[in-house]
Amino acid sequence: MNSPFNFGLLLSALAISAPLSHAADKRPNVLFVVVDDQSPFDLNVYQPDSKLETPRISQLAAEGIVFDAAYHMGAWSGAVCTPSRHMIMSGRTVWHIPGKSKKQNPHTGNDKLVPPNLAKTTLAAVFNKAGYDTMRTCKKGNSYAAANEQFTIVHDATKRGGTDETGSAWHAEQVLNYLGTRDEKSAPFMIYFGFSHPHDIRDGKPELLAKYGASNHRDENALPKADPKQPQLPANYLPKHPFDNSHLNVRDETKVSGVWKNRDERTIRNELGREFACSENIDIQLGRVLDKLKTMGELNNTYIIYTSDHGMAIGRHGLQGKQNLYEHTWRVPFIVKGPGIQYGVRSEQNMYLLDILPTLCDLTGVPRPATAEGVSLAPVLKGEKAKVEGRDTLYGVYAGGAKPGIRTVKQGDWKLIKYEDAKGKSSHTQLFNLAENPHELIAAHQAPEVTALTGVKPKATQTNLATDPQHADKLKEMEDLLLAQMRQHDDPYRFSNQPQDGIEPIETKAKKKRNKAKKEKAAK
Repeated sequence: MNSPFNFGLLLSALAISAPLSHAADKRPNVLFVVVDDQSPFDLNVYQPDSKLETPRISQLAAEGIVFDAAYHMGAWSGAVCTPSRHMIMSGRTVWHIPGKSKKQNPHTGNDKLVPPNLAKTTLAAVFNKAGYDTMRTCKKGNSYAAANEQFTIVHDATKRGGTDETGSAWHAEQVLNYLGTRDEKSAPFMIYFGFSHPHDIRDGKPELLAKYGASNHRDENALPKADPKQPQLPANYLPKHPFDNSHLNVRDETKVSGVWKNRDERTIRNELGREFACSENIDIQLGRVLDKLKTMGELNNTYIIYTSDHGMAIGRHGLQGKQNLYEHTWRVPFIVKGPGIQYGVRSEQNMYLLDILPTLCDLTGVPRPATAEGVSLAPVLKGEKAKVEGRDTLYGVYAGGAKPGIRTVKQGDWKLIKYEDAKGKSSHTQLFNLAENPHELIAAHQAPEVTALTGVKPKATQTNLATDPQHADKLKEMEDLLLAQMRQHDDPYRFSNQPQDGIEPIETKAKKKRNKAKKEKAAK
């Protein structure tokens, strides 16, 4: 779907196969790196013309395997990171994890679908039981608190400032301090290395902001300064999303400081510059930890995963936040390096973030919990298989606003996205061939004022194909596939053109209760 990253320069200095651990009988460590709100297309590993410089992430990619079809399954909350991190921790699908209430996930409290005491079989708990030392640093909030508490050592704080103490360096310091306490007799470690950036507010370090021509804009009544050093507009930039996607009033679309509701060129390029400044700093801090592991002699005995909890729009399709299912937001970066992992390889294997837990268990020899529903990617990582079963079709959900909200299904090159609010006032369908239209360009991208800004002139086939009679059979096929996926994953909601065999939405139940009370009051 996208131009391949050129590994040539880096690979020239690397061996063809991964080096053996310095101690073959030593159990492998895990360094799991997860950033907050990063589109894969920010990274030149995925988008070669990106101005973002992340040499250590690129080096990881050159020394390991890059997944070109990694996705988070979706969200039942406007805080998309919350269900995403529940899935990472538990290895379970989106409707099989606990919400704060049934208003988020209507299956919450249903022991058959959401196991009680699930936290006891999540990532840290499983590795603790297997004799690993577990350590965590990450942001606070919008996560899976009960699972986070299972780590033996926890140093969590939200650090989104522009200094070392208030930004990403703080998280790196926690990991470095922990590594400094270890000796040769220590148990293997599993480190959850989470960053608070590049999530807004994207207050970058001054020198990195200057590099990308950006400023920490604060004035809602004025536009940020234009600067030629700022990142270019994305190929799928729009000044406005062309229709109500079921949750355009969410905080991320209207209240982010420095952007608010603005989608003009200066605002978006400045905000991308801020995003890039924060992301390069993450790369720098990751490099410090990797250097420490090398000094300790542990680097070649450590599985390293780099990913994000979900992607991000920042001007793409006229959107700002993460409450959508376009590729820039549904997809995530996913890079793996470690003992026995293939070198310099790109994989087309479809995967979800919920596959991480069973994969890490298989790589390290840790028994995987029976509650995990993900598939292990270990055979792909080791080059034993090109693809594993169970991932031919991908399903995605956003139901954090109006219900049913947004759903997507992807199979091969074809992708369907459906939108609908609770009253059926806004109902839209999109059909894309991602091989021909990787940026999911639609009719609005053909407007002269848009092409003048982006320099992208879409072909006739690079548009929404849902209303094209030539693709009526494919549309029907994808609609049927979506319904099958919704049923398979216990999706509680249905679109108006689907059989109404889901559960009755809790909002409807509440409304019925209110109406019943009104009738009883009127009858007295």
